[in-house]
Amino acid sequence: MITIEKLEQIKNYHRPFLEERLKESANTTIKDGNIALNDLYYNKQTRIALKNCGIINPGNIEDYIAVDGYSALANILMNKSKAEVIEDMKASNLRGRGGAGFPTGKKWEEAFKYNADQKYMICNADEGDPGAFMDRSILENDPHSVLEGMAIGGYAVGADQGFIYVRAEYPTAVKRLKIAIEQAKELGVLGNNIFGTGFNFDIKLKLGSGAFVCGEGTALIESIEGKRGMPRTKIYRTAHKGLWQKPTIINNVETYANVPVIFQKGVEWFKSIGTEKSPGTKVFSLVGKVENAGLVEVPMGMPLREIVYDIGGGIQNGKKFKAVQTGGPSGGCIPEHLIDTPVDFESLGKIGSIMGSGGMVVMDEDTCMVDIARFFLEFTVDESCGKCIPCREGTKRMLEILERIVEGKGEEQDIETLETLSETITTASLCGLGQTAANPVVTTLKYFRDEYEAHIKDHKCPAGSCKSLIEYFITEKCIGCGMCAKACPVQCISGKPKELHIINKLACIKCGACMEACPKKVQAVIKR
Repeated sequence: MITIEKLEQIKNYHRPFLEERLKESANTTIKDGNIALNDLYYNKQTRIALKNCGIINPGNIEDYIAVDGYSALANILMNKSKAEVIEDMKASNLRGRGGAGFPTGKKWEEAFKYNADQKYMICNADEGDPGAFMDRSILENDPHSVLEGMAIGGYAVGADQGFIYVRAEYPTAVKRLKIAIEQAKELGVLGNNIFGTGFNFDIKLKLGSGAFVCGEGTALIESIEGKRGMPRTKIYRTAHKGLWQKPTIINNVETYANVPVIFQKGVEWFKSIGTEKSPGTKVFSLVGKVENAGLVEVPMGMPLREIVYDIGGGIQNGKKFKAVQTGGPSGGCIPEHLIDTPVDFESLGKIGSIMGSGGMVVMDEDTCMVDIARFFLEFTVDESCGKCIPCREGTKRMLEILERIVEGKGEEQDIETLETLSETITTASLCGLGQTAANPVVTTLKYFRDEYEAHIKDHKCPAGSCKSLIEYFITEKCIGCGMCAKACPVQCISGKPKELHIINKLACIKCGACMEACPKKVQAVIKR
């Protein structure tokens, strides 16, 4: 049986070894007992969920204990009642980081109030947004923070069993979670009679098969129960009747990773970061046409401009910023004139986007917003479980319309039809996947309507991105070097040496190889 004294001994013994190891790295600084990464990339970041990533060895539980790991759990079990833990969580106003932003303390309180012979804690690690890797990074680099957060939640609501539903496509995360659970059980911070308090808590892994819809809570529960992952009709909240019809708490990876830090450093410390209604930080997967792509963790309320330019380093190749899409395939596209919008739940909601789990895709002037809407809707159509008609049929009809538009076959009434379908699908779909599926279309229609009209009325793609609507030309600048003809995979370019070359438009497959091959000093090949 682990004791607080034993935990403190491990910390005091192992901490100097950790600090000595970190001193040898040019990427870390130790000041006043705090360990920080000192690369310029992190200057404007505030790390809570990611605070141990890149610092500790995720396969060594002693490393986690050396940075105060499991101290919050020990203190809570010895000194706080369940009601006190829930009140602290409510006071912190930690909102779920998986997308909806529901207050964690209120969710825990709801499950706490129900009397049941069995309750469950679930960690939703079914991260499926294109380009997102926030949860994977935490699971691979700091798995014990999630285990500790789940154990604290289990104590608060009266649960003794937890499940981590993780994508099978994350083999490294799965491997390290297995090691972490085994080490935690061996040490006694998981299992029976933790810290001699009579509290029992165990955690099991459940591997998902890659269905995006299983990121929805009730579909995830169905999958754990061995059924097909399809959302339930919301008669009861999962905190009342969830896994096997028992009170169940579902939080995502990042939410659980925040919990131990809140109890280590205090509620007021946590509330001092971020905004009043959205305290703390948020981890984003910053990807797309940005110089410094990667994971960033910033205080809630930081303007998008600071994230894109100060942390992300601006747009690649000196291109012009056009939009940023937040919230994954269910999010909205935010245009340039709204780039100073603060990143918090309320501000993003007002302009038609969402926080989501933390995807952030940056787009430049060469991005076609109609095609972006098509891309995300195509993903949603593929991932729809098909249970409800509005999502199953409505999203397909929307995708068919968008595909026609980007091919230059759109009709003027298509815009009105898209708006009608968007409203119907959002209102009538069973789960969050369908209810938010139209967001990329709605926001691009709102902020980039002129691009839709150009595709439909003028049969042109303003961004020069849609292959069906662009043509390649060789201008009078051509010096007859023949580089374009050599690069053409279908040999549709003809011309004599040192004379103007010509592209056979009927044979051209619009691959752009000719433009890339044309000498930069000449730039005789253009598209329009």
